[in-house]
Amino acid sequence: MKKILFLTSSGLLLFCMSIFGQVNTDSLSLVSEISKDQLQLGKLQNQLEQKTNNKQDASEKAQSSANKNSNAADKLSENPNNKQMAKKAKKEAKAAKKNSKNARIEAGNLDNLNKDIQNLEKRIANNQNKLNKYIKDGTTKRTVSDTLRTQL
Repeated sequence: MKKILFLTSSGLLLFCMSIFGQVNTDSLSLVSEISKDQLQLGKLQNQLEQKTNNKQDASEKAQSSANKNSNAADKLSENPNNKQMAKKAKKEAKAAKKNSKNARIEAGNLDNLNKDIQNLEKRIANNQNKLNKYIKDGTTKRTVSDTLRTQL
């Protein structure tokens, strides 16, 4: 009889510990996830300035190439039979095409980085709200149990 009572009470104790342990484990995993996301967010924000500079440089280079291409085309139109000017105009057109492609790629990279930053900020905010609910629920549970202890 004592064995059954002991086993029942120890089983109940383990069951209660596992329930409280689950809440604690969930909140700890949220804290860990928030920390990991904040670290990743910091890394992405550090890249933001460099990506912005890359985009500006690529845009300026593309604009410069487009201007050179335009000038070369104007000179060629004045003298359409000049083979040297034709080669130069073709070379400038290729450079303008290449630089404009690079500018579009850099703009896309910056857009993707901004999207990643926004997604991480949303995920951090959601996890912090979940954690706040755990903290609030934990405080409420402690208050109820404290009330019961004082009544006994």
